[in-house]
Amino acid sequence: MKFVHFFKIIICSFCLSSCSNYPRLLNFPFSDNNRSFNTRSAEFNPSISGEYITFVSDRNGSQDIYLFDARNRRLVDLPGLNAFDEVASNPSISEDGRYLVFSILAEGKSGLYLYDRSTQQKRLLIPQTKQEIRNPTISSNGEKIAFEIARNGQWDIVVTDIRGNVLDN
Repeated sequence: MKFVHFFKIIICSFCLSSCSNYPRLLNFPFSDNNRSFNTRSAEFNPSISGEYITFVSDRNGSQDIYLFDARNRRLVDLPGLNAFDEVASNPSISEDGRYLVFSILAEGKSGLYLYDRSTQQKRLLIPQTKQEIRNPTISSNGEKIAFEIARNGQWDIVVTDIRGNVLDN
């Protein structure tokens, strides 16, 4: 009788272990060079979309945005994106990996920016303001952006298109 009970437990645990694909642990190796995903530096605000992971890191002495291609297991170059006189935060990427949206704090003012990987250009979407802008996110198709802005003592959610035009609905 004990053998039958033991056999049922083994079969049950085998069946349950096959259901463990979600959520999955992404295991990327650690490296001391700055071209790897995991380093000794602090990494903030990771965001994943499709095969891309974007995050902020202080690995080069300033708070910069990085993009990691999970399929090819490598960092992607982002020429013209990061600047030493800006503090970047909260990056989000479209599913196809073309557009990155993020907030920047520079000279005490906050702004919302869009980076187009195909043209390698950074563009200001919402002008620099003393009102804090945070937590931008871009739709999977890259057409709409939502973010929070501090106005009149409260946080409001604003939705724009990729040109920075505020959408009513």
